[in-house]
Amino acid sequence: MFPRILERSSTMSDYMFMLDSHLTADQSRVAAEVQAKAVEQGLNLFLSGGAMRDMLGGFPIRDLDFTVEGNAIKFAKLLAAKGEAEILSTDDHKKSAELLFSNGVTVEIGMARTERYGKPGARPVVAPATMHEDLRGRDFTINAMALSLHKASRGLLLDPTNGQADLERKEMRTVHNYAFYDDPLRLLRLLRFKTRLNFAIEERTQMQYANAREAEMETKIPVEGLNLELRKIADEPDPGELLRVLEEEKLAHLFSSALAGTKLNLPTFQRLHKARQMVPSGSEFTAQNLGLFLNVLVEKLNPKEKAALIKRLELTKAELAQWQKLDANAKKLEKELKAPKLNRASAVYRFLKAQPGELMLYLLLRSQQRLVVDRIKNYFTKYIPIALEVTDRDLLATGIEPGPKFAKAKEDYINGRLDGRIKKPIPPEPPPTPPQSTGGFARRSPAATPAPAPTTTTPSKPV
Repeated sequence: MFPRILERSSTMSDYMFMLDSHLTADQSRVAAEVQAKAVEQGLNLFLSGGAMRDMLGGFPIRDLDFTVEGNAIKFAKLLAAKGEAEILSTDDHKKSAELLFSNGVTVEIGMARTERYGKPGARPVVAPATMHEDLRGRDFTINAMALSLHKASRGLLLDPTNGQADLERKEMRTVHNYAFYDDPLRLLRLLRFKTRLNFAIEERTQMQYANAREAEMETKIPVEGLNLELRKIADEPDPGELLRVLEEEKLAHLFSSALAGTKLNLPTFQRLHKARQMVPSGSEFTAQNLGLFLNVLVEKLNPKEKAALIKRLELTKAELAQWQKLDANAKKLEKELKAPKLNRASAVYRFLKAQPGELMLYLLLRSQQRLVVDRIKNYFTKYIPIALEVTDRDLLATGIEPGPKFAKAKEDYINGRLDGRIKKPIPPEPPPTPPQSTGGFARRSPAATPAPAPTTTTPSKPV
């Protein structure tokens, strides 16, 4: 019994270490804040869904997904009340909320629940549940895992459908046989995850997908589901590739009957994907992707087709504003980027660091100004990597002590590195490897005998 407890504790610690190593600094701060508030409210809190899939699969954690056994919307409002987060949306039916923290981290908090469907594609009857019950009702096994963040069981992995094994096999598998009939939106989610992760579809799941398509279950996806999925597609690393797959599967028309053939604008989506690939891994770059995605998506549609898409998806004023104001805001940034005062690398870095990410990506796609494009490219490919190289240890080595002025000193140090005033520190050479012992008196081999010093002739005159 005792060895098993030790083994379990070790595993729980391993999962917490894995989580800490996958989170960015900003995500770590938000996760700590959410955990502290859950403890204060006496709620059982779990990291779940996509965040768990990405952590265990070795992918970057895109957003933080939490589940509580209790009132999730009330909990989200308490987090927002501190003023460091705003609630982007709430789903009163499924008892979930999406928050955006001041440092750009997006968090989704949901209530542990069961969903029962009276008929295929119907609005589910939602009821509070335990975390185990919640996981057994999810879409795919790789999304049906959770990590307890409660003090008494912190680090305990919940995996009732063996999703971790499917992650290792790189395989998509539904949690139950009626997944696509209960919620047809899962047809689109299957293709989205398959495309992003490059996973295979398990044989039985492929049969379930084919049967659901034959029954035309995709026609029962509600408008709000399509709107949600469109925003998810916009956030994909390569949305164009996913659109190509949807067209191949004859599903792109769900968003607009005009999205077919050349009007799908795949070449521009490929350029957008290349622009996004310039952003260094580990940077705290954020962008509102929906407006930029819509800009490219509707570029080849005529006004009537654009209006039909807006009506079909019931896009909100806020969503439309992200798209319709993009061009004017980008032109303003383009003008500012040409300013003579941005004549040093540090000046460009400081300026672009404060700009919305979607505007920089838009200018990479649309700007005809070589100087503007070059400055943005340099920011992504040179300046951010140099800034990421600078560590607190570098500053401590210069004699700067931790304290209130440390952040400003680090900023000055980064500026110095960018402008070439401060050279990159050279790491110390490792100490020489000591000679191996022979176990007794060392014998000098002939090769080790020093050669006689060469004979020199003293010149008769100074040279």
